[in-house]
Amino acid sequence: MKRVVPSDLDDVRAFLRLQPNRAMFPLSNLHRFGLDGAAPYAVSMWMSKVAGQVTGVLSVTRSGTVMPNLPEADLDSARDILRETDISGIIGPADIARPLADRLGLSGRSATLDRDEPHFTLDLKDLQCPDGPATLHPLGTADPEEMIRWRVAYCREALHMSPEQAQRQGEVDHDTYIAADSHRVLMQGGKALAMTGFNASLPDIVQVGGVFTPPELRGQGHARRALALHLIEARARGVTEATLFSASDAAAGAYRGIGFRQIGLWTLLLFETPQRITP
Repeated sequence: MKRVVPSDLDDVRAFLRLQPNRAMFPLSNLHRFGLDGAAPYAVSMWMSKVAGQVTGVLSVTRSGTVMPNLPEADLDSARDILRETDISGIIGPADIARPLADRLGLSGRSATLDRDEPHFTLDLKDLQCPDGPATLHPLGTADPEEMIRWRVAYCREALHMSPEQAQRQGEVDHDTYIAADSHRVLMQGGKALAMTGFNASLPDIVQVGGVFTPPELRGQGHARRALALHLIEARARGVTEATLFSASDAAAGAYRGIGFRQIGLWTLLLFETPQRITP
């Protein structure tokens, strides 16, 4: 595998675009932060080619998250590339993320999150929106203290963060989401019912992330209506596809209820502290 340079990016994007729902994080991070940038989520990339065609891409954020879109034949090369890297996590399709973790000797290391979640996709022409009186609003129109509490609760529940880490992350995320205009709140009569958002976006496809309903309001269809309305908004600006992975059976049922279908499993392996691969 060779290090990707700017002149390679058209070929790299074309390869990742063959299955964009498996590559939204590297595609979106590349779009937002550029190649080899200084931001925590900026990516460095390596690629393999056969007969002049890209066959695999390894992406690593500046903060140490590894995102593989590789054939298994490239795992030894990926191991050589990552030998001196402080790895904070591995995320991606389970059919390659898990073999990579094994090849790096990182399976079973102490992690804050280590699970495979159902991975879904939806052609937005097949979207089904539940009826209801509640309407969707930008995150910045809701009470900021309440929204930060929700995000902290999400970080604790879905990402298994410590209380202190979740509080810090929740505050940062709230400001980031407002600046990016990436998240929405379902409201009725001034009362916030559910939050939804996109954690990766391209002109024609979005990846859903951060869907949350407080426990006392669950089971009433708020999350599915919030997400459906947000996807209708995205569809109106030209988005044709959405993808996501689900943290619970209840959430998966809600997603299926508006038209999502499962296409595989998605690995989230986030280490408690950065790891080096086994020599």
